[in-house]
Amino acid sequence: GGASAESSLSLSTSTNYTVTVGAGGTGYDGNGTGNNGSDSVLGSITSTGGGTGGGSAGTPGAGGSGGGGSIYGAVEVGGVGTANQGFAGGTGDNGWPYYIGGGGGAGAVGQSGSTVGGAGGVGVSVFITGAGVTYAGGGGAGGSIDLGYGPGAGGTGGGGAGSLQQVNATSGTVNTGGGGGGLGGQTNSGLGYSSGTGGSGVVILRYPSSKTITVGAGLTSSTTTDGSFKVTSFTAGTDSISFS
Repeated sequence: GGASAESSLSLSTSTNYTVTVGAGGTGYDGNGTGNNGSDSVLGSITSTGGGTGGGSAGTPGAGGSGGGGSIYGAVEVGGVGTANQGFAGGTGDNGWPYYIGGGGGAGAVGQSGSTVGGAGGVGVSVFITGAGVTYAGGGGAGGSIDLGYGPGAGGTGGGGAGSLQQVNATSGTVNTGGGGGGLGGQTNSGLGYSSGTGGSGVVILRYPSSKTITVGAGLTSSTTTDGSFKVTSFTAGTDSISFS
């Protein structure tokens, strides 16, 4: 939690390195829980996927950042984050009407529920592309019309907002690692509606313009120039890359 992007990394020419762009976790549909996001990888570096939000049938997931809290045994607890990856989900109010906590972000814990569902934790701003971009904000908690409180906002950095009942929540923004918003409390189980899916990850490399990158066909990528550097962004897939 609170770590920035990697700083400098020594790579050798004519050597293959594996790049994998992680997928966001699946949403919760009112009848169980979703799944944690999958990891993004560059060689020996792994960015851990975020934890799923909790549902009435299960506890929230632990991951790079922890998922938002759940009503489980009448106690709301947030999922646990991972050191140097992301923060824990927020907790809720242990008594009626059970306000839920937001998901953790890369820059802060999810906010605890109080009079509304908790907001997602903020992400981390990095400048590897040449401009500041914030990544990995947590998803906001769902609200409840029946119980009289609104949903939480998504954390800055691609986090999706929570929803009220009978409305799908907002998904995390693609290629930010932002968390999906929580599903609002339902009058009748809420089947057919879903919490937001997590935003997929992204792998970005900044390297001297004198170098040429070769990208395997299994990866989706684009390359731009920023002064004396090239910036290659990988937005989907898995395969090997090499430099010459």
